[in-house]
Amino acid sequence: MAGEKGLSINISKRIGELLVSSGLITAQQLNEALELQRIGGGKLGQVLIHKGFIKEYGLLDFLSKQFGIEFVDLAAKELDGEVVKIIPENIARRYNLIAVDKSDNRLKVAMEDPLNIVVLDDLKMMTGYDVKAVFGTETGIMAALDKHYGEKSSKQALDDILKLTAGGTTDLALVKDEDLKNAGEDLISLEQKGEAAPIIQMVNLIISSAIRAHASDIHIEPSYKDTKVRFRIDGVLHLQPSPPKKFHNAIVSRIKIMANLDISERRVPQDGRAKLKIDGHEIDLRISILPCGPGEKIVMRILDSSGLKLKLEDLGFEPENLAIFTKCIKAPHGIILITGPTGSGKSTTLYSALATMNDPDVNIVTIEDPIEYQLEGINQVGVNADVGLTFASGLRSFLRQDPDIIMVGEIRDFETMSTAINAAMTGHLVFSTLHTNDAPGAITRIGMMGVEPFLTSSTLLMIVAQRLVRSICKNCKETYEVKPELMLGLGVSKTLIENNAKNGKLMLSRGKGCDACAQTGYKGRMGIHEILEVNDVLRGLIIEKAHVSKLKEAARRNGMLTLRESAVRKLFTGATTVEEVIRVTASDVD
Repeated sequence: MAGEKGLSINISKRIGELLVSSGLITAQQLNEALELQRIGGGKLGQVLIHKGFIKEYGLLDFLSKQFGIEFVDLAAKELDGEVVKIIPENIARRYNLIAVDKSDNRLKVAMEDPLNIVVLDDLKMMTGYDVKAVFGTETGIMAALDKHYGEKSSKQALDDILKLTAGGTTDLALVKDEDLKNAGEDLISLEQKGEAAPIIQMVNLIISSAIRAHASDIHIEPSYKDTKVRFRIDGVLHLQPSPPKKFHNAIVSRIKIMANLDISERRVPQDGRAKLKIDGHEIDLRISILPCGPGEKIVMRILDSSGLKLKLEDLGFEPENLAIFTKCIKAPHGIILITGPTGSGKSTTLYSALATMNDPDVNIVTIEDPIEYQLEGINQVGVNADVGLTFASGLRSFLRQDPDIIMVGEIRDFETMSTAINAAMTGHLVFSTLHTNDAPGAITRIGMMGVEPFLTSSTLLMIVAQRLVRSICKNCKETYEVKPELMLGLGVSKTLIENNAKNGKLMLSRGKGCDACAQTGYKGRMGIHEILEVNDVLRGLIIEKAHVSKLKEAARRNGMLTLRESAVRKLFTGATTVEEVIRVTASDVD
């Protein structure tokens, strides 16, 4: 196959303006998408979809009419497996296309980019058919490929890579790479056998597959018998086709090279970063390597700025919660804390708050470990413990930089907390995160650090506890009836049940499972929030060192929604399921 992309449906500003004139997006949304594209690269259409300005189906339906090219809804079409396999899997997956129909000497192929003439010509030469290209959605094509080629064939694709002797089968490039001569014993021995390039391609395949599946993390785990690869998608780990155990050390060495880590050190944990370019835009990887009994385990966190939501309205806040949050972040001074476990969306909420207040007349500085996303107009500093740059020392330095707003990535100790309080008392607005299970628990956690209660009560403005629940797939969403009394076990009041029942029937939603959601019934995630606004009553309880149960009781009297109550609201609006409510908020039960 030719390596060039050829003509592309890289939606231009002119097409964007046609979308505006057709009423599918607003001029403001187009301008915001164009700015995000300028900063992060990628295709304008992908930015519009990721931001939620237009649905994937709506965009392709529009493009179909504009270019006079048929659009095929793969989720609703049953494909012939024999027709699908006319095109080899490695080619189909590389260009994200699939054969959907055959008649006489014509092969109909669904593609994201039907104007890619180079690929069409190559397909014609490869298959011997006249190829007719039609539009298909990215997710629909990927799901259909997974369904018809399946795990066994995906494993075969890995085996095919191992047999290659030259590079170039994946559209993923390392922005800054090291010379292979520094690859270490594992890769040197493979290089001598002519297998170094296939190992690189194997790693590229794992990473690019995870990115296209919208995974947040990649786990590569050794055991005594094999190597497992798992992707965390929408907060849940999914097992993937895995490479042979004998290549585990070579894979680890390759990833260490990508992250500029010491390939000869296998006894201690190592952390690093890598920057990749795929499909025209850059992706950051945070890489953690941990020595285990059978070998080194790797976890790679995928940071894709194109999917970053910076509008508060997109984060899933309930209306009253959004009002409190918006009011508190506009305060002139004080401390605002975001709490929750790793992967609960704390960083996204912080970045969204900073983006909301980011104006030329405001000086915003942050210290992070590490800097996850670069925000234009904000001064961001990365922690470097090797040279003594910690959260506490960085925060002290910030106070000499004339800041208006300060963001500290995480408060872990008394020194950082004390410095943050001093900053708040001297007229600065401070944002940070804590690891606690709920909002009232953060007050107890601060007390355990040794902070005097009167200091906490005089500076704390708001605590936000949050989690992420999976959203029901819109493509296969269905409603079903449940007995109202069963909802009492979720802590739902009879009044709320009655208010959401119609004609005595309580209807909820779920996903049946389809190709678009890989048969899970879920697609994407949304936030649920518990917002504790510190008022005079709570300040008095803080000074009295009241038990966390009393703090929670007072906060609820003040109107605080618990995490469970926020999740139940999402349940009744048909956004998530009972199973998700129980899974994510199991600890939030009185």
